[in-house]
Amino acid sequence: MEHRIRSGELNCQSDKGFTLMELLIVLVILGLLAALVGPTLYNRIKPAKQATARAQIENFMTSLDSYFIDVTRYPNSIEGLNALRVKPNGVDGWGGPYLKKELPKDPWKNAYQYSSPGRNGPYEIISFGADGLEGGEGENSDVTSWN
Repeated sequence: MEHRIRSGELNCQSDKGFTLMELLIVLVILGLLAALVGPTLYNRIKPAKQATARAQIENFMTSLDSYFIDVTRYPNSIEGLNALRVKPNGVDGWGGPYLKKELPKDPWKNAYQYSSPGRNGPYEIISFGADGLEGGEGENSDVTSWN
């Protein structure tokens, strides 16, 4: 048996794959897509963090109302929101824990501020927004229990 190789029948493995130019073109296209889509996604995340902070504050408020029903008062500023997880010393009627999980931080990884009495009611809960400072606008605006 004799094997002959005819011209054009040679199948070279090195012809398969992508050239450097093809890879660069794909990377440029992906970069352009990221540049167009990235800012839009980022702008949609900002209000989501504000909404998450509002939802967490609402959850605290519900838990504080349950605490009030059992103890007949809200936790003072020293006891803070921790009183929803751990029974404070000298408190009768505590039926907690009133939160199933550990106290969450706000969406910007800062602790919620709690004080009782509050400026606008028996207590107040505040997240100072992205900058962690009181006041601000947009993503830096405060999220509070009274608005």
